[in-house]
Amino acid sequence: MEKSPEAFRTIREVADATDLPQHVLRFWETRFPQIRPLKRAGGRRYYRPDDVERVRLIRRLLYDEGYTIKGVQKLFKEQGAQALTGGTPLLGSPEAGPARGQEDPASDLRALTSSAGNAESPEMMAEKPTPHAPAPEAEVAVLRQALADIQHAARILSRARSSDG
Repeated sequence: MEKSPEAFRTIREVADATDLPQHVLRFWETRFPQIRPLKRAGGRRYYRPDDVERVRLIRRLLYDEGYTIKGVQKLFKEQGAQALTGGTPLLGSPEAGPARGQEDPASDLRALTSSAGNAESPEMMAEKPTPHAPAPEAEVAVLRQALADIQHAARILSRARSSDG
């Protein structure tokens, strides 16, 4: 028998549903006060549907979009509950534009390529971004994944260079 969407979930059920180890969920509870499962006698946790959605959001931000824990905490602090609903674009996301103090993804890409020892071509340096209509959500998702892959590759390259020297 399957539970209703409004039913509370055990830590095992949440871990299975989000593809996360249980210890990660317990750790996130210490870092994100937005995750507050009920604790019964013996310390057994019961996650509300809102808690499960917050876990999914945090997982997406950390694992798919490349945020750090401090970065996600900052988003929650700046945006409050709106960042948790999924209805409002997150600051720094392509839909909302860059957050305060953040550069756009294109400048992140330029920084990654120049830090990897590749100088920009004169054509790239001369290009100026032009205002455009928002990209469809599918294209945004593909671009986010590509940026995350590039950032991951840059971290691996950086670690390899530091271990060689």
